[in-house]
Formats: sequence, C-alpha cells, structure tokens
Amino acid sequence: MKHITVLISTVENQAMIFASVRSSGTSPRATSLLSLAALTLLSACSTPPVLGPEPSVPLAPAFAHSHAAKAEGAASSDAWWAAWGDSTLTALVEEALGANQDISIALQRVAQARAGADSQTSRLWPAVGVQASASRSSTGLPAAVKQGMPDTRMLRAGIEVAWEIDLAGGVRAARDAAQADGTAAAAGAQGASLLVASEVARQYFVLRSAHERLRIVRALAKAQRDTADRVEKRLHEGLASAFDLDRARAEAEAFDAQVPPLQMLAGTSQTRLAVLLGRNPSVPVIQPDSSFIWHGVRDIGSGHPSELLKRRPDLIAAEARVAAETFRTGEARAQWWPKLFLSALTGRQDLQLNALDFAPVRFSNVALAFAAPIFDAGRIDAGIRAQSAKADEALLAWQKSVLVAVQEVEDSLLLRAEEARRAAALGSSVEHRRRSLRRAESLHREGQTDLLALLDVQRSVLASELALADSSLQQALADVQLYKALGGGFTPAAAGEAIASNARKAH
Repeated sequence: MKHITVLISTVENQAMIFASVRSSGTSPRATSLLSLAALTLLSACSTPPVLGPEPSVPLAPAFAHSHAAKAEGAASSDAWWAAWGDSTLTALVEEALGANQDISIALQRVAQARAGADSQTSRLWPAVGVQASASRSSTGLPAAVKQGMPDTRMLRAGIEVAWEIDLAGGVRAARDAAQADGTAAAAGAQGASLLVASEVARQYFVLRSAHERLRIVRALAKAQRDTADRVEKRLHEGLASAFDLDRARAEAEAFDAQVPPLQMLAGTSQTRLAVLLGRNPSVPVIQPDSSFIWHGVRDIGSGHPSELLKRRPDLIAAEARVAAETFRTGEARAQWWPKLFLSALTGRQDLQLNALDFAPVRFSNVALAFAAPIFDAGRIDAGIRAQSAKADEALLAWQKSVLVAVQEVEDSLLLRAEEARRAAALGSSVEHRRRSLRRAESLHREGQTDLLALLDVQRSVLASELALADSSLQQALADVQLYKALGGGFTPAAAGEAIASNARKAH
C-alpha cells in the first residue's frame, strides 16, 4: 500500500498544480507546459543503483604460485606483446588489432548495444510529432440545397505530444539494463582484442618453433643417415653387422618421419595467422628466419586475485550482465503498478464553407489515461519469476567465471615456474653435451675414437637442442597464457584506442 499512497499523492499534486494555475488566470498553454515540467521532474528520478556481486568463495590475498612472478604491477604494459622485443611480433599484433574480423564483429555488438540504450532512454521523454491535413468536399448541388450540405475545404496543422509517464520506474529500469548491456558489449570488444592479440602471439611462437625444430630435425636426420652410411661401409669391411645397419637406418627414417608433422604445424600456423590478420590464407605471413632468437619475458606481475574482477574483460562483461538482468527484474516488477499516459494535440485549422472563409482558429485536445492490472491469471508473477531466475543465472555465471579466472592464473604461474626449471636443466644439458662434442671432435682428430662415436655425440647434441627449442616454445606460450589470464594489461583506454583504430579501418 505504500506505493499506492505515493501514486495517489502524486496525482493529487498534479491536480493542485492545474487548479492553482487556472485560478491565477494563466493560459491553457502555460498550464500544459507547467504540468509537463512537473511530470518530467517526477519521471526523471534514477533507479536505485545495483550493488556489485560478491564471489561465492572468498578470494585469497595472493596467488598460491605468485612466487613465480612479482606481486605488484600486474601486466602494467598495455602493449604487453612488445615485452619480447620482437619487432615482427609487435607489427603482427598491431595489424591484427586493426583488421581482425572477430574484433569488427564485437564492435558491431557494441554499436547495437549503444543504439538499444539510446532507444530505451528515449522512452523517458515525450514523443513529439507534427500532423497536417487538407480536405475538400464539393457536392455539385443547387445553392438552396448546399445550405444543409455545404461544400467544404479544411486545412489543419498541429503538434502532437504522447508520453508514458514512468511512475513505477519500469522504463528507467529498462534504460539502465540497456546501458549495462552496452558496458558488457564494450568489455566484450576488449576481450576480443585480448584474445586476438594472445592468439597472434601464440601462433607466431608456434610457427617460429616449428621452423627451428624443422632445422634441427633435418640436421638430426642427416647425421643419422651419415651414421647409416658409415655402418654400411663397416658392414662391407666385416666390422659391423646387418643388425647395426638396420638400426641405423631405422633411426634415420624415424627422424625423417618427424618432418611432415612439423611442416603441417608450420603450414597451419601460417594460415591461422593470416586469418587473424584478415589476410589471404593462401599467402604465407612470414618466412623462416635462422637468426630468430628466443627472448625470455620476465617479471610479469601477478597482482592480487581481487584485482582480476576489474581487470579481466570477461569478468567485467559478466558483472555487467548481472546488473542488466537485475534491472530487468525491477522492470518486470514494475508491471504490477499503474501506468499513466499523457497525450496532447494543439494546432490551427482554416475552414471554408460554400466559399465563405472562416478565420483560422486554434484547436487543442489533452488526455490523461490511467491503466492498472487487476487480474492476469499470474502472467506478471510468472514474468517476475522468470526474470529473477535469469538474474540468478547471471550471478552464478559470474561467480563461476571468477573461480575459473583465478584457476587460469594459478595454472599459468605454475606452468611458467616449472617450465623455467625445465629450461634451466635442458640448457645445462645442452652445454655439457656441446663440451663433450668438442672433446669427441678432438679425440677423433687424434685418431683415438672412430666416426660412429663422434656422430653419436653429434646426435645427442642436436636432440638436446631440439628439447631446448620445445622448452623455449613452452616458456613463451606460458608467458602469453599468463598475460591473457591476467587480463593482458589491456586497460580500457588502450582497448578503446585499439577499437577506435579498428573501426576507422573497417569503415
């Protein structure tokens, strides 16, 4: 009953405004304008703000594996891909941010959401239109008869105003929900940019690693074929067996068998990069570069788990969707309350009867309509329950997204730390094998060891380098994954700049 009392009081106040104006001798036009201003102030009140959701599980003050990264300054660089110091990678990412179709699609969703918000906002204001008409009627009857059935000509023009007065706040709730949808769409565009940048970096490193491993595998295959040739020669000399020759040839063929998968990996990475860049997939993006060097990225700040809520675009979008569905729940509840509609028409008309002109006169029509539900067989209540369930679903989705986000950061930190340990061990192994190779070469020159032993040491060095190359790739991918899990340092300002650049190029 509290809301009904407020509504009645509001209507009574409107009636008092009309009465006071008419008693003072104000014109009807001033009366209408004053009433319109009063109703505008009434309907312009904003809906109550929606409080931010809380995670279903309290977040820890720090990540469990944060020892692998700095605790502060998480992903402080907007252009995080530049941390590798690779000009080719930087150029590719920046090109993708300006040409990728997924980002362009996300931008269109932003435009749709903003248009929807503007449409809902317009419902809070009166709709004003202009109407005009002209009519002429001639009977052709004698003048005596035309006294009862006159010939007429009428010119009419006026301004029409129609307005749904948002007493219960349903229209304002719809407006706020649409604005929240716009926030979610904008965060989605930021997320699309982050995904594209991380995928470009990932495919770039996979391609560079495929080229490097192809070079090593081909060298291993050649070394093994040389060994097989040497064993075959020793077989003819009676110094080796057919078993040794078959084993040596099998090893060479095993290395040859590794070439096609690496070539397929390099080819698919090229085409995926081309699609990400908006290029023709039939044209290679980059060529093999023997001078490529892996640049390790270090000191990526992990920050604190609670910072993910405001940094990751997917969490920002999920939170905005929670707000949107909560506002729509308020819109659904507002259907129970009365609605007030105001319409007004004013203008001038020029009338002529039997060639007799009448002076132009003014006309006006003002109507105030009231509608309130009484019985609808539970339709409104069902709508409220359905919308409340949608709001709860959005909240649960946000809470799950928070947990998944923390999991992704923890996994990335752990992977990065363990891969660094593996790389250190492999690096030490490569160094020891290279020293043993130098000793084997010295012994071979002095005639103290045969060629087979030297070739075996060479293969071990190449095999260790192959494992180290794979570890370098995994380290780079772990860094990319960590940047992505942390939100990439993709601040709203940086994302907006990239999105604006993409929009300019798209149009």
